Amino acid sequence: MTSGRPAEVVERDPAPGWDAAGFARDVAQACRPVVLRGLGRDWPSTRAAARSWQELADYLIGFDAGLTGQAFVGAPAIAGRYDYGDDLEGFNFDRESLTLRQTLERIDQAAADPGRPSVYMGSLPAEDYLPGFDGDHRVGFLPPTARPRVWLGNAGRVACHYDTYDNLACVVAGRRRFTLYPPDAVGDLYVGPIDHTMAGQPVGLAASAEPGDPRYPRFEKVRDRAAVVELAPGDALYLPKLWWHQVEALEPRNLLVNYWWDGFSAGLDAPFVTLMLAMIAIAERPPAERQAWRAFFDHYVFRPDGHPLRHLPPARHGILGALAEGNYGKIRASVMRMLRGG
Repeated sequence: MTSGRPAEVVERDPAPGWDAAGFARDVAQACRPVVLRGLGRDWPSTRAAARSWQELADYLIGFDAGLTGQAFVGAPAIAGRYDYGDDLEGFNFDRESLTLRQTLERIDQAAADPGRPSVYMGSLPAEDYLPGFDGDHRVGFLPPTARPRVWLGNAGRVACHYDTYDNLACVVAGRRRFTLYPPDAVGDLYVGPIDHTMAGQPVGLAASAEPGDPRYPRFEKVRDRAAVVELAPGDALYLPKLWWHQVEALEPRNLLVNYWWDGFSAGLDAPFVTLMLAMIAIAERPPAERQAWRAFFDHYVFRPDGHPLRHLPPARHGILGALAEGNYGKIRASVMRMLRGG
C-alpha cells in the first residue's frame, strides 16, 4: 500500500563543519534523499576527468593493484541497459573478469566505436583495487568505516534497486541520472527474485518497462511519484537505505565513487537480517495471526506511540532500556540462545 506522495529530494550546500554526528542530525535522520552540489569538485580524480578521460585513466592506474574484477559486457543491441533475459532465467549481458587497466581500455574503445560491446564494472573496493585512492577522496562527515568504491563504464542503465546501507554517490566523470522511488513503493514496483539477481540486490522489474506494460498494472499508481535527479561531475547524492533508485550513466565514459555505511547502527546486526528471519518465522502464518504480530512489531519495534514502557520509570525498563547502556548485548545474547534452541 503506497501513500501516493511524490518522492521528495532537496538540495543543500555541504556544511563545512559537519562531522558524522552533524550529518546524521541535519540530513540522514530525515530519511530523505539530498543532493550535495559540488561536494567532490576538488577531488584529484574529478579535476583529472575534467581535463580528459586519459588523464583520469592515468590517475587511476597510478593506484592500480592489478586485481581482476567482474565486468558486465553488453552487446550493442542492449544499449547499455543491463537486465534480465526475457524469461528471468538468465541475463542480457555476459560477465568477464577484467583488470582495471583492461576495463578502462575497453570503455574507451566502446566510447569511440558504438559497434563494440559496452562495459560496466561496479562496486570495486578502493582499498583492494586502488590502495591509496581513499586518501584523496575522504569525506569529513562520513565515519571511518565508510570506504570508497569505484563504478565505471560506458553509457548505460542499472536496474531499479535499493541498498540496505546509507549511500553517498559522488560523480567524478560523465553525468548520472537517478530515478528515485520511496521505500513504500515496494509493493507496486513488481520486485524480482531476491536470490537470483544481477549484482546482489533485487530489482523493481516495472521501473524499466514501457508505459502501460500489461504485466505491471499497479506500477501506474507510482510512476508519477518518481523524483529524477541529474548529477554533474563533482555533485553527490545522499540516498538513505531502502530508497529505490535506477541509475543511468549518460556519457560514453563515466566514473562514480560511492560510500556505504549505517549511520544509526547500534551494533553488528543489520535490519535486513531481521527481515529475512521474519519471513520464515511469520510470513506464512494465518492472516489473523500475522495481523496480531504486526501489532506487536508496531508496539515494540516501530513505536508510533513512543517507548513501549513509557508508563514505567526508566529504571524499570529492563532490557528495553537504552541499547547503549548494555542492553544491546543482553538482547543479542538472549536471541542467540533462542536460535540455538537453548
